[in-house]
Amino acid sequence: MSLTAWAYPLAESLLAEPLPRRWAHSLGVAERARSLAPMLGDDAELLEAAAVLHDIGYSPDLVATGFHPLDGARYLRSLPEADERVIRLVAHHSCAHMEADARGLRTELETEFPREDALLNDALCYCDMCTTPDGTPTNPVDRINEIAGRYGDDSLIGRFIRRAEPEILKATARTMTRVAESKLAVQPM
Repeated sequence: MSLTAWAYPLAESLLAEPLPRRWAHSLGVAERARSLAPMLGDDAELLEAAAVLHDIGYSPDLVATGFHPLDGARYLRSLPEADERVIRLVAHHSCAHMEADARGLRTELETEFPREDALLNDALCYCDMCTTPDGTPTNPVDRINEIAGRYGDDSLIGRFIRRAEPEILKATARTMTRVAESKLAVQPM
């Protein structure tokens, strides 16, 4: 069974009914991931699987610490068919290390789940930060502002997202540059 054939039904079973908006967001993030396939080669399916699974830690059935990247990754680790690289991408998506810091969970996150390749971490951050909560395309600045507005600037999430903003914008910019370069590389001269 392919990674995506395994990942989609799993994510749907955890998110679609209890959190339909989060499910729509996850589908949109996976769609952004598919758009990056030409630059990812053999890692395209890996990124798409991580994209559709990245927010499963919000599922009421999985919440343990309240930190969704860690809760989702721990759940995936318990599944024998889960891919280790997908697990690491879920654990570290969208500057999770900075939110883990704010929650006092950074040591646990980094000890249990080493970071995946920087190109894939950047790509997943791009996909997440270029997708609205309803699954439609957006840009990273508007997405960051939406997150801060939804949670409030003085909340833990609001403070984290503002602190992570420069890193998020760099990751998304690096991904957009790689996309442009990959398109140039396939253009006939």
